[in-house]
Amino acid sequence: MGRGGLVTATLDTDRHPLTDVAYQTSCRERLDADGTLVLNGLVPASIVDEIVADAAPRIDEAFFADSTHNVYLTDPDPSLANDHAFNRQVVSSKGLIADDQVPPDSPLRTIYADSDLRGFLCAVLGIESIHTYDDPLSSINVHFAPHGRELGWHFDNSSFAVTLLLQAPQAGGIFEYVPAARASRRGEQGYETVDAVLDGIHPVETLTFAPGDLVLFRGRDALHRVTPTIGDVTRLLVVFAFNDEPGVRLSDSALATFYGRDA
Repeated sequence: MGRGGLVTATLDTDRHPLTDVAYQTSCRERLDADGTLVLNGLVPASIVDEIVADAAPRIDEAFFADSTHNVYLTDPDPSLANDHAFNRQVVSSKGLIADDQVPPDSPLRTIYADSDLRGFLCAVLGIESIHTYDDPLSSINVHFAPHGRELGWHFDNSSFAVTLLLQAPQAGGIFEYVPAARASRRGEQGYETVDAVLDGIHPVETLTFAPGDLVLFRGRDALHRVTPTIGDVTRLLVVFAFNDEPGVRLSDSALATFYGRDA
């Protein structure tokens, strides 16, 4: 039992002292400098194996969607040319199971609710409090990427993302990103950079992580994607969705787009 946490066996708090102020400060400095933070092996292999054993067979329950979208995740702008950076289309093809499909006794729920982890996230992200989504689908999602599936280039709408890799593919499934590709707070959308990335002529960085690694990523201004999975092993990833304000929920239309249903 961790101080303030639920079950320390679910998280390796010896390797990652989540409640230690000096450790929190060090992690915050790394996140602020790089826009990324990888907590290697935060979730022990035995817990990851347990989650995979439950999640992998559920691929038939997953909602799969093949979609095209711009990197801003918005509707096209008819006042701009089709080949303008704002209107250029990329492909995303992924499957997922939603929060209401995650078993009540899953270690994923223990991890998501752990107060030590939540306190750590608040400290590292510089926010006062952290909250679940106020709809039944969004808080914990398991993403499936079998052979050929990918996540196209995009900017996140949220200021941060928290993910946990469960199973790496044989090949592909590489997380690529371009830091500071735009400056959204200043209204600068980075069109030249977007064009260069989509044309394959802009250098990209890769973020390497393994099953059991918890990743924090600031993706609002960092353009990023996951390359197509190659091989017979499905890439499995958990997205833990949090908000810094209570009562936030996705609209019914957004729920229908992401999950194929609104409840």
